[in-house]
Amino acid sequence: MNPVVGWTLALAAAALAWLSYGWQGLVFAVTVIVFWLLLQFNRALRVMKNAADAPLGHVDSAVMLNAKLRRGLTLLQVLTLTKALGRKVSDAPESWSWADDSGAAVTVVLRAGKLDSWTLTRDGTAM
Repeated sequence: MNPVVGWTLALAAAALAWLSYGWQGLVFAVTVIVFWLLLQFNRALRVMKNAADAPLGHVDSAVMLNAKLRRGLTLLQVLTLTKALGRKVSDAPESWSWADDSGAAVTVVLRAGKLDSWTLTRDGTAM
């Protein structure tokens, strides 16, 4: 979700709760917002912990990773698919790479924090 939309909805919920139930409604709305933020933080930590336990830039199958990728995924969602931190290829554009034991590799390119494109290479040739 777009952060601007999320925070706008949270602010609208807090304002509606205040108008409907006064300070008790506002406390409830803030409690729900904090709970949602804690859930998102916990999810990010779990993905990073799982990725930290795996070898850097390694996936079981680069071909299967290539099949699961789609435009618009965030880096956190890509890390969920790979279960490993990638090797940084370049800063501009932001590129990360994962390889498997057969030598196949997937390089993803992120623009504005979202997956823009990816390339599967096998034996040094791009597919």
